Amino acid sequence: MAPRVRKRKAEAAAVSTSEKREKLENGKEQVEEAVVIEHCTSRVYGRNAAALSQALRLEAPELPVKVNPSKPRRGSFEVTLLRRDGTSAELWTGIKKGPPRKLKFPEPQEVVEELKKYLS
Repeated sequence: MAPRVRKRKAEAAAVSTSEKREKLENGKEQVEEAVVIEHCTSRVYGRNAAALSQALRLEAPELPVKVNPSKPRRGSFEVTLLRRDGTSAELWTGIKKGPPRKLKFPEPQEVVEELKKYLS
């Protein structure tokens, strides 16, 4: 019986090719303007992130909303605006808020108002 082979090499190759596509000829990474929501993977965080991403998509449909593009930190709930010039603006952070737990999550309208300030 042949030993089982892990398929990690194929996954790593796929990630590296996608990273290569994102880089420009001069070596800098291509940065597109987007709203990033980082939230812990518990159910409560996910429900709040879904409602917030829907409100952001309705308010600014031209901006892509990315939810957890990388592995989130434990207990985190942050909303960040990434700009084309490579800078970022924090729209909301709930890391240092609470207890109670509900203080970690913003009302969608609060974040939309912050987004409007940065876009105008």
